[in-house]
Amino acid sequence: MPVEVIGIDHVYLSVRDLARAEAFYDRVMPILGYRKSRSTIAGDPHVHFFNRQFGFSLRPARDGTPDHDPYAPGLHHFCFRVNDERAVDRAASELVAAGVDATPARLYPEYAPDYYATFFADPDGVRLEIGGCSTGTRSSWTSRTGTRAPSPPRGGRRCGNGRTTVPGCRR
Repeated sequence: MPVEVIGIDHVYLSVRDLARAEAFYDRVMPILGYRKSRSTIAGDPHVHFFNRQFGFSLRPARDGTPDHDPYAPGLHHFCFRVNDERAVDRAASELVAAGVDATPARLYPEYAPDYYATFFADPDGVRLEIGGCSTGTRSSWTSRTGTRAPSPPRGGRRCGNGRTTVPGCRR
């Protein structure tokens, strides 16, 4: 039996200009309920955003490295899942009010019939997304594995990809 992954603990992004990235994420992360701290690791300054679910950290990229390319090996995009479409709408509205160039929240039926999201990018071109619950990802899990999506932990409700629990999710 495989080891069960219960979530993401942290994500680190290497950024070209730490001050510029920090200013950008200072506008984004409070909208999503993250708090901020700083540390120095191996002599490099780091900026950490955290909530009860996981940490999202920024560290300086090494000099002379290429710029981010979402189609090169590595991170293509990162999606923050929220409870429902209302939360996506609110996040998109608050991002725009904070000066972030976020797309209008809307359905993206090319991903799943009920896939609802907003998209934006950070100063280094890392694509970011805020998305709500989708039955499409749950059915995708079933079709890829040939089995029904696993049940959520006790006391939770299945949502989104069917493998995790999102408090208050309507699905």
